[in-house]
Amino acid sequence: MSQAAPQAPSERGPEPDAESRERGLARFAQISAAWTEKWFPDAYVFALAGVVVVSVAAFINGSSPKVVAEAFGGGFWDLTAFTLQMAMVVLTGYIVATSPPVARLIERIAMVPSTPRGAVAFVALLSCLVSMLNWGLSLVFSGLLARAIARRGDLRADYRALGAAAYLGLGAVWALGLSSSAAQLQATPASLPPELLEITGVLDFGATILTWQSLVMAAVLIVLSVAVAWASTPRGEAVRTAADLGVDLDDEVPEPPVRTRPGEWLEHSRILPALIGALTLLWLVWQFIDLPLLTVLSSLNGYLLVFLVLGLVLHGTPRRFLDATSKAVPSTAGVLVQFPLYAAMAAILTRAEGRGGVTVSEHLADLFTGVGGGGAFAVVIALYTALLGLLVPSGGGKWLVEAPYVMQSASDVGMNLGWTVQIYNAAEALPNLVNPFFMLPLLAVLGLRARDLVGFTFLQFLFHLPVVLLLLWLLGMTFEYVPPVMP
Repeated sequence: MSQAAPQAPSERGPEPDAESRERGLARFAQISAAWTEKWFPDAYVFALAGVVVVSVAAFINGSSPKVVAEAFGGGFWDLTAFTLQMAMVVLTGYIVATSPPVARLIERIAMVPSTPRGAVAFVALLSCLVSMLNWGLSLVFSGLLARAIARRGDLRADYRALGAAAYLGLGAVWALGLSSSAAQLQATPASLPPELLEITGVLDFGATILTWQSLVMAAVLIVLSVAVAWASTPRGEAVRTAADLGVDLDDEVPEPPVRTRPGEWLEHSRILPALIGALTLLWLVWQFIDLPLLTVLSSLNGYLLVFLVLGLVLHGTPRRFLDATSKAVPSTAGVLVQFPLYAAMAAILTRAEGRGGVTVSEHLADLFTGVGGGGAFAVVIALYTALLGLLVPSGGGKWLVEAPYVMQSASDVGMNLGWTVQIYNAAEALPNLVNPFFMLPLLAVLGLRARDLVGFTFLQFLFHLPVVLLLLWLLGMTFEYVPPVMP
């Protein structure tokens, strides 16, 4: 897969004339994107700052430096298993998306749309649907699909709109799907910190992403995303193609090097991947036979095993698989270095006792409990989550920071705990539409800059925010409180 680097402005072809430039909200979005790109530091800086902020809060709460330091060091590696699991979500999605069979599938389905606006809507739809399975797969798959459509000589589609549509899976519904970090964590007791497990118990997918309310919300948001993508696609002189932007669309995959020694025979053989694939399939069949369906679907380790081996089988040989893995590893860097900091933050919030033996987490729980139950609680938690997500763009890691006091508040006001996870999930996706952090893997595939896409995704944000808040309010009224279920 060719990953063209973003071009400098002087290399990207002529700028559109004044009449064809975006106006109104789109123009405002471009200004906001340029400001964000210039002034927002890397998300890792926000994670470092978060540790400092919660430490200061603990000091203000009366915790001693020794207590805060012990909580920091003692909790830093609490999420080692979950960190690896989330990195594997990204890794496996990338590997599957770049396999030769998927690449051929992308070339075929790229011929389906017949109009430029239809092409943008088509990419938006597939991006959302694939993200319900795996958000890492959605990013790379949709980016490659956008490139394949842009290569069509019979279709003059706006490349920026195609790229923004490819991002909608992560910006709209990923957290309501199977790779939801918060839902996966709550369904995996071995990955839950003891303090959180005591508050929430175990919540399998039947209590979170597979409730009819969550599925309805996902369907509404997908339809909304596709409609806005179609309506906001530039036409006429405003269209900016990949050629206009100076993007190289050559995705030809180089042939693997010729074998030069006997030891390379197995590296280029399909025998071992086929045998491992058959063994995994046999294991999966017996899982469905021996265990309840929801238990199998809620198993994060099983999910990752299937995706990893699927990638191996689709690439065909160990050498192709290892080459794809080498390209995918850099996209996991953010998860690997940030999640330990989130674990440390959660430990300071929940373990560093201050005056009266009360932690910062307990104070925050009291604050949210004061809002009351019902729709008001859902809206306040959603707005808080979305705002925090602008500064700490990490679904699973941030959930571990928020969950202790948010879930305790939910129990105190009688809000269904599974739906509280979905309140978080739905709101967590919103800041992705305006914060370019999660765009980075997609931008590498597209060869674009964040400011090229954020103008379109910001418009999506303006439509999504009120709809998400309304759905969380209305659908939340259909739940009843269920006490935590311990493993």
